[in-house]
Amino acid sequence: MAVRLTILGSGSGGNSAFIESGDTRLLIDAGLSARQTRLRLAKIGRTPERLSGILLTHDHSDHVKGLIGLADRLGVPVYCNRATKDAIQQQFAQRLDWRIFTTGSEFELGDIGIESFALPHDAQDPVGFILHTEAGRIGFVTDLGHVTKLVIARARTANVLVLETNHDLQMLRDCPHRPWRLKQRIMSRYGHLSNDAAADALEQIVTADLSCVLLGHLSRECNRPELAYQVVQNRLRSIGAAHVRIELTSQTVPSATIELHQGKNNPVFTPLQLNEQWTPELF
Repeated sequence: MAVRLTILGSGSGGNSAFIESGDTRLLIDAGLSARQTRLRLAKIGRTPERLSGILLTHDHSDHVKGLIGLADRLGVPVYCNRATKDAIQQQFAQRLDWRIFTTGSEFELGDIGIESFALPHDAQDPVGFILHTEAGRIGFVTDLGHVTKLVIARARTANVLVLETNHDLQMLRDCPHRPWRLKQRIMSRYGHLSNDAAADALEQIVTADLSCVLLGHLSRECNRPELAYQVVQNRLRSIGAAHVRIELTSQTVPSATIELHQGKNNPVFTPLQLNEQWTPELF
């Protein structure tokens, strides 16, 4: 059975990823509008009506702004911790189908085992995830200001890892459009990882079982995809980790779909188009 991962969008304008394992279909965050989520799912032949749940990392708007249009209107369950739920309810009055977990706990959602862990970010109890599937483990580590020992320990179990490379430090410092207070927040220990900080983290995270790293949450103003890629690639080469494939994500278009197959170490990358593996769904 193949497990499929598509990053629908990643960046300060909205974050969401789609995971499919058997009959289980999840969104990790709902930071794109409901319309954009539907359009981007349609590119891989999927519809939000078939979602098993929405799993939230934290309450910031670029991770939840499409939540009402999906969870409320379609009745999709929302999985998050108590602090995230409370913060979201201050933004939206609608009653959603909340499924509350405790940070650090493990639970099952259909065919997928969910392992949650704390991240250092300026939100209400933000979390990262390791998704356990029959074909491998997928990690989500974005929106964090520094990498803790706990994050390293959890991320080292992943076969595929979504890791934040938010900004180039010098580009951020020189950016004329951002006030110094915002720059301080981003550079703080509860802000976002720079390219170099992400590369430092990968030095400690890489194992023989890590096949792919997807670079996520890139700043439009304070980073460039080729720069993030080069920094991480150079670091992986310097530590002899040529077996790790690097993939970029985008704010504007879905990434290539990654397929993990049970018993195979290397994931398969499917270009963004409908194919025989992705049979279009009907409503």
